[in-house]
Amino acid sequence: MAETQIEWTDATWNPVAGCSIVTAGCTNCYAMLMTRRLEAMGVSKYKGLTRKSGNRSIWNGLVREDRSALSIPYGWRKPRKIFVNSMSDLFHNSVSEAFIVDVWEVMRSTPHHNYQILTKRPERMADIVSRVIPDVLPNVWLGTSVENAEVNYRISHLRAVPAAIRFISFEPLIGPVGSVNLTDIHWAIVGGESGLNARPIREDWIDEIHGQCDIYATAFFFKQWGTWGKDNKKRSKKANGREYRGQTWNEMPLILEI
Repeated sequence: MAETQIEWTDATWNPVAGCSIVTAGCTNCYAMLMTRRLEAMGVSKYKGLTRKSGNRSIWNGLVREDRSALSIPYGWRKPRKIFVNSMSDLFHNSVSEAFIVDVWEVMRSTPHHNYQILTKRPERMADIVSRVIPDVLPNVWLGTSVENAEVNYRISHLRAVPAAIRFISFEPLIGPVGSVNLTDIHWAIVGGESGLNARPIREDWIDEIHGQCDIYATAFFFKQWGTWGKDNKKRSKKANGREYRGQTWNEMPLILEI
């Protein structure tokens, strides 16, 4: 996979395949369904990574390192924002430290790209990056997902990670996150859930995050309403659009502007 329709990035790069469900934000993960489809299309990398649960395909916990994918960014000469492991989590416990170091070396060797790494396991990210990565790369952005107040502790772990840019994906936002400390958090992405089983998003939850971004000078990016609109009515993601409080919010971290 390369080009993508994800609004806040330009391309995806997946040196790891497979994952595990850890919290409520994983329940309707698009990557589980996509993995099943790719397996049906005969893509061997994604074979045997999900199991059936009722009418759904869910992760079975198997994770696969794809060393052949490490060469992909070298072939992209035009600078891109690259979402690393849109189909998995680089800091899953089953991904070896040695492989993570190899991924870092690719990012170090391609400084014309900006890499965006998002994890639901920021504790492991903080440990490995602090312990085995020798220096902070200016083109590597490190982030964590926070879907509701039950997991806002992840922000403290993210703050402990040595990084040029730290960001939070409040997506799918399925509940209020509460009053969170965004000190040294440079970017916040907010979005609702989409799909048949999508859970609603509420405008006051977004307001809460947007207000705190103002306080901490954190760039604010509103990705989508998803399947549920601000009027709490269900319709297509396209019909609900991306407008929040009368405008489209596409703020990015300052380092990219520089």
